[in-house]
Amino acid sequence: LRGRGRRCLPALRSAAMAVPLRRRLPMLPLLLLAAGGLRAVERSSSAMEELATEKEAEESHRQDSVSLLTFILLLTLTILTIWLFKHRRVRFLHETGLAMIYGLIVGVILRYGTPSTSGHDKPFSCSQEDRPFTTLLVNVSGKFFEYTLKGEISPGKIHNVEQNDMLRKVTFDPEVFFNILLPPIIFHAGYSLKKRHFFRNLGSILAYAFLGTAVSCFIIGNLMYGVVKLMKLVGQLSDKFYYTDCLLFGAIISATDPVTVLAIFNELHADVDLYALLFGESVLNDAVAIVLSSSIVAYQPTGENTHAFDAAAFFKSVGVFLGIFSGSFMMGAVTGVVTFTKLHCFPLLETALFFLMSWSTFLLAEACGFTGVVAVLFCGITQAHYTYNNLSVESRSRTKQLFEVLHFLAENFIFSYMGLALFTFQKHIFSPVFIIGAFIAIFFGRAAHIYPLSFLLNLGRRHKISWNFQHMMMFSGLRGAMAFALAIRDTATYSHQMMFSTTLLIVFFTVWIVGGGTTPMLSWLNIRVGVDPDQDPPPTNDNSERRNRTKQESAWLFRLWYSFDHNYLKPILTHSGPPLTTTLPSWCGLVARCLTSPQVYDNQEQLREEDSDFILNDGDLTVTYGDTTITANGSSGPHTATTSLDGRRTKSSSEEALEHDVGAADHEVTSRGTRLVFPLEDNA
Repeated sequence: LRGRGRRCLPALRSAAMAVPLRRRLPMLPLLLLAAGGLRAVERSSSAMEELATEKEAEESHRQDSVSLLTFILLLTLTILTIWLFKHRRVRFLHETGLAMIYGLIVGVILRYGTPSTSGHDKPFSCSQEDRPFTTLLVNVSGKFFEYTLKGEISPGKIHNVEQNDMLRKVTFDPEVFFNILLPPIIFHAGYSLKKRHFFRNLGSILAYAFLGTAVSCFIIGNLMYGVVKLMKLVGQLSDKFYYTDCLLFGAIISATDPVTVLAIFNELHADVDLYALLFGESVLNDAVAIVLSSSIVAYQPTGENTHAFDAAAFFKSVGVFLGIFSGSFMMGAVTGVVTFTKLHCFPLLETALFFLMSWSTFLLAEACGFTGVVAVLFCGITQAHYTYNNLSVESRSRTKQLFEVLHFLAENFIFSYMGLALFTFQKHIFSPVFIIGAFIAIFFGRAAHIYPLSFLLNLGRRHKISWNFQHMMMFSGLRGAMAFALAIRDTATYSHQMMFSTTLLIVFFTVWIVGGGTTPMLSWLNIRVGVDPDQDPPPTNDNSERRNRTKQESAWLFRLWYSFDHNYLKPILTHSGPPLTTTLPSWCGLVARCLTSPQVYDNQEQLREEDSDFILNDGDLTVTYGDTTITANGSSGPHTATTSLDGRRTKSSSEEALEHDVGAADHEVTSRGTRLVFPLEDNA
């Protein structure tokens, strides 16, 4: 009976009942002894099972700690190597490339250096069910165990399921990348945006990011569809690969991430306009790529062939793209505006609240069906423009440093995981034809993205995008964290697994080869380095030509927006800007006094952004204080009042004021608590 436990008790009881009553009494002590022994065996067996369960939980906890420690050691080793490279002035390999190399080494060790530790997987057949369950409860000897769905396994690989517990532990859920690692990277890009040169090239950046990404997506998608047809013809395609899958791959791989190039640009102080074009394109390009991929997934034609072209479904996808992007943009901007803290006396609480509001923007957008990447990007831009001015001095420094550290750690963590995933991911499908075709398609897609758009943009630009700039932008089309995160998010089907494996190889190649060749390419293209980021192009002797150049360099839409923002939004949302009592009509005096922050009247030294003073050279900004009108370019009328250095007001015409304002040196003019920077002649 030993080992059978509770199941033996009914049999024993039945055997005892079969004995006559007169013979049952002498056997009673023996029966009681046997029942007690069975219960003792049962309790011992239950205790052994609980002990085994505790040991398994402890072993699982230990493996979790080891897996996290592995990534911590990878980041530590990367940081130490970065310090060594910076000390030795080594530029042929960026920190992200280092993280990938270390990830590859650890992946090889985990794959081939650790034995298989579990072999308990056994397939069960559920032929009565026609769909998988997210959560499954399994009854094992009266005990219920919960199992969660991880994904589909093809019948040919049913016996190749990962049997190494350690490799399972270091394979993260794709949602970890989207909900934890991506938000600080994207937010830092918006929060640390250098607005001066970004908005100077705003029109070109928008064209590259929106139109260029769409062009690149469709060119890569159509070329890859031809590659898929070729693979089917030569017999190298073992499963379905639709046209929409090719377009999805085009959207994924169109997400550029020139982090290596930009880091070298920043270190060498390369040309600021080229830096602004590349950085601005990469920031907005990620947002466009993720919304574009969502629109392609939403493409569902009606009829029997769900992958044929359908005009109604196409326009529906376009509407989904516009709706998701505009909704995410509005949600991010509104969240950034309403992050209005009054915790100046407690910088720690103020910083914590700012951090939570910023991160919640991403999650709120995802929960509402929008795109968190777009929302958190514009939340960062909005908070840098408005909320930053309301923070205490300590919180300004803390928020900048906090998101810079989070961005650095998250980005290097992702690149380390890329190297690790090459050996730990179990669903790789490498096709030489598809990989070679992808590299060729990316080259043509990037070329169609840069050169035709640059030609069209140069037709309306005063400061042309030169050929060496275009070649450098063509060369700098690296793929990185966003492409990897988009590819790993869905690896359930054969086509998506092949796309993920190819994306991983493309990221490796562009980061190592293209990133390592940035410095020689700068020298070969004769692009100037050692430029002060706040330095404008060399001045000319012709003041009128200089004024026309600055007006053409600055986007006209932004010049109109800045005038409205400086006069009306800044006084409402921040403690800077002119009081609304001086910018609104006199009959709005009560509303103006209610909406204007009291600090605007109290602060004689106004909060001023580092890059805001350039607008006065580039736009039509007019600020009125009582009967005094100060105009940046003299467009307010035939008579304007200008303020000289000694505080006297003089009358001049629009042309005279404009010629008088444009000069070589910067002088400050303070009027009723608002500090504006005007470039005045030295002899004024």
